[in-house]
Amino acid sequence: MNQRERERERGPFAIPNNAQMDWQGQKRAEMLMQVMLVVFGVVAFVVGYSIGSFRTMMLVYAGGVTLTALITVPNWPCYNRHPLNWLDPSEAEKHPKPQPVPSKKKSGKHHHK
Repeated sequence: MNQRERERERGPFAIPNNAQMDWQGQKRAEMLMQVMLVVFGVVAFVVGYSIGSFRTMMLVYAGGVTLTALITVPNWPCYNRHPLNWLDPSEAEKHPKPQPVPSKKKSGKHHHK
């Protein structure tokens, strides 16, 4: 099965394999987002308090949230340095899925007469 056939099989709304952020990238983006939001919150509060303007504080924070989203949401190459190598679908069909072992349930209630 070639690349085009695999893409057709996955459907028109599937995310391409090269567009998925790896686990380390997700962790890095999450940590960066949290730090940036806290820093912008503190900066916005200090600026708003020193100027005495709630509006300015909210604008500085809104700018920080926007900048944070632009840095952490898109899948930048720095977030995809450790890509996962998924098993090819044709290879996966050769290996059967493990079947769960049926367990014997013990009844917690015993009725004695």
